[in-house]
Amino acid sequence: MSVVVSFSIPIALIIATALDTLFAEPPARLHPIVFLGRVIEPVDGTYDRPLLVGTLAAVCIPIGFAAVLGGIVYLVGVVVPQVAPVVAGVLLFTLFSQRMLLETARSVITATKDDLETARHDLRALAGRDAAGLSPEQIRSAATESVAENLADGLVGPLGAFTIGALFITVLDASVFASAVPTSPAVALAVGIAAASWVKAVNTMDSMIGYRSKRVGTPSARLDDLVMWIPARISACFISLAVPSPDPLLSARRWAQNPPSPNSGWPMATLAGALHVKLEKPGVYTLNELASLPTVSEALRGVQVVSRAGRLFILVCVLAGVAIGGT
Repeated sequence: MSVVVSFSIPIALIIATALDTLFAEPPARLHPIVFLGRVIEPVDGTYDRPLLVGTLAAVCIPIGFAAVLGGIVYLVGVVVPQVAPVVAGVLLFTLFSQRMLLETARSVITATKDDLETARHDLRALAGRDAAGLSPEQIRSAATESVAENLADGLVGPLGAFTIGALFITVLDASVFASAVPTSPAVALAVGIAAASWVKAVNTMDSMIGYRSKRVGTPSARLDDLVMWIPARISACFISLAVPSPDPLLSARRWAQNPPSPNSGWPMATLAGALHVKLEKPGVYTLNELASLPTVSEALRGVQVVSRAGRLFILVCVLAGVAIGGT
């Protein structure tokens, strides 16, 4: 078996990370999430039984999306095993986002110094809140909160699912699959991509229709709460590691339940503790209320901390892939 096939999991992770670093996002016309959005969009309608429709959509759409992307990797792995890690890496690149989020956050934070209208306008790409009446400090808080929350949604969730799914198959005895498939690496990559695709689809459905005012989106919102429970807390741990100090994570326990979401409070509260600043969504929640809202330098430092946390998480995934997937 070639080195490429043996180390297919870390190779796919490295390719995905390199593509994110170089290009940030693939072209919209080729982006699987754009196509997924077109599938989800018609679900946002009026129905006699919205919960039933929403439940069917929450179950079927992520499974279908995972089957398509996982199937592509599996077929490539069966035909040309050496190419499968490349295809998996390219698809994984489309399922997570780091560079674009961080760049947008830096731009918004910097704009609060002398171009408040631009900062308010660009904040819409980060946070779903009305920025018209927000002060510069509140805009910086929103941008900082967004990068912390999206560490879980945009990176740890999908990359973690890929790594766990692929390594789970890898550690199983290859003889279990010998009669069904030509190579276990092809199956491992396919399962990893399917797992990442499923998590990303669940999160995308929650983002598009999971609002309190839309009963059809309630099942998607509840499923996302369940799926992101672990990634949110892992993200908080890596933010604390990025400082590095256990204090932010310990402090976060006091504030993490303030936001209405059962998950987003953990990475946001941990980052608030790491920066020693207050983060708040006016009228909804406050984290570390005794501190002050972030200055420009503090908010930019928060972006850097999240960037470092993301790199640490990617490194752990790659090392796990080398240690287990390369055996």
